[in-house]
Amino acid sequence: MCNTCGCTITPANQYLLYRPVEQQHTLSVLNHLLAENNAQAAHNRAHFDAHGVLALNLMSSPGAGKTALLEATIAALRDEMRIAVIEGDLETENDAERIRAQGVPAVQITTGTACHLDAHMVHGALHQIDLDRIDIVFIENVGNLVCPASFDLGQHRNVVLLSVTEGDDKPAKYPVMFRAADLVLLTKTDLLPHLDDFDPAQAERCLRRLANPAPLWPLSSKKMTGLEPWLNWLRGHARKASAPAPAHSGVELSSTLNHA
Repeated sequence: MCNTCGCTITPANQYLLYRPVEQQHTLSVLNHLLAENNAQAAHNRAHFDAHGVLALNLMSSPGAGKTALLEATIAALRDEMRIAVIEGDLETENDAERIRAQGVPAVQITTGTACHLDAHMVHGALHQIDLDRIDIVFIENVGNLVCPASFDLGQHRNVVLLSVTEGDDKPAKYPVMFRAADLVLLTKTDLLPHLDDFDPAQAERCLRRLANPAPLWPLSSKKMTGLEPWLNWLRGHARKASAPAPAHSGVELSSTLNHA
């Protein structure tokens, strides 16, 4: 986690630091911020659940192809599902503009110096989206294989992208991120014929050594190949999110999603 660099403190939650706390020290402040983040995440999730919206947190290193994946996904599902995107970057609206060009609402969050999104930032973005008109909200996190995995945003699922232009040992080197993954997508596979130092089987072995049974599916957003398993996964989870909870079941929809 990024406790030592202080990036748990973001523009959206820094006001929490100024609540009077006696004999406050750095660790207690950071624990307080994380507790507040988790409470806000639960509130965000309740928003999604109330509107029957599937919320997905997309995480990867910079340049792994998150925005390209979203463009390909929108092109494939535009006639089936209503999609919105929350974009996280330190600066610029470049990615949000790419998504808007596809005819999809996109809210840009600029984090300044923070290398991850937090639940307070996402909550602010939700007020700019009409959830009654949305089936899936994709949250494209800041490109980073460390900090984003430690912050609950209120999402139902974590999707981690691993590009073939990275090392096939990334799951071993960044275990917190890949342990948190509900699905891993191996991206830019159209480049594999030109690379001799990335072994997809080795990447999967590293993932399994973390005791993570999450699917790992290869695809190419640029060539629109290998997308069908991903699209079917989205269809299935979107149906679960939109289905009403069984009467008198006592089971929250978010709990159902988190254990499906």
